[in-house]
Amino acid sequence: MHIIETRDLTYAYPNRPPALNGVNFTAGRKERVAVIGANGAGKSTLFKHLNGILKPSSGEALVHGEAVTKKNLREVRKTVGLVFQNPDDQVFSPTVEQDIAFGPTNLGLDEEMVTHRVESAIRLMALEDLRDRPPHHLSGGEKKRVAIAGVLAMEPQVLVLDEPTAGLDPQGVADLVRFVNTLPEEFGMTVIFSTHHLDLVPELADSVYVMDHGQVVAHGSVPEIFSRPALLEQTRLDVPALQRLMHDLRDAGVPIGEGYTYEEVVEAFTEAYRGRA
Repeated sequence: MHIIETRDLTYAYPNRPPALNGVNFTAGRKERVAVIGANGAGKSTLFKHLNGILKPSSGEALVHGEAVTKKNLREVRKTVGLVFQNPDDQVFSPTVEQDIAFGPTNLGLDEEMVTHRVESAIRLMALEDLRDRPPHHLSGGEKKRVAIAGVLAMEPQVLVLDEPTAGLDPQGVADLVRFVNTLPEEFGMTVIFSTHHLDLVPELADSVYVMDHGQVVAHGSVPEIFSRPALLEQTRLDVPALQRLMHDLRDAGVPIGEGYTYEEVVEAFTEAYRGRA
């Protein structure tokens, strides 16, 4: 059984064409799933169905095989934590520490457990020096870390990240990549994320969904998706620089293998030129 699933999910905002049109999506336990697509493809709308923020026009979203309904919404939100693209939509308490405590407090946990979860989340996101600061005085990257910490404090089984690298500097992006990659093995967590930075997808994902105009147009492993530059171009996405380089070299007759992460590309070049002058 998939931990997250949608079946023929369709949703339309009032007086607008469908934002989602028959979307079928799955994510398994401890899986890292990327959802990519141009602006308006439906990524954020899909994510808002996974923990019941939006109700489908038709079709259904399921968590642990059960359709998301009003009756089980509390349990669904214990299981699925969503971090919005804009942290200002999520960070609102007087201090960072209070903001992180908001979620576990509203789960009905006792004070001791809330304190334990808040301390763990602060430590995980390296927020010790910011705990007493007002969130609205923080930088965009700091707010993003606070928003993630607030969701982690609820200890979800599934972490959904909508454009998690938006507003982060290069060091912040690198730190986030390292952190996200610890979640499946160290915490048993499923991670679902969207990003416009396609260069990050091979570093972060086990599988990839490509969305366009509210539909899933492709689904597969990183090699299956990124070996199709025409697909990415047709869906208004930039082919990552490493994949474009490898593709162009092969077209020019250079005998080089496949590579999707930086390490894989280095290994492919090393292997292609091993023993040559």
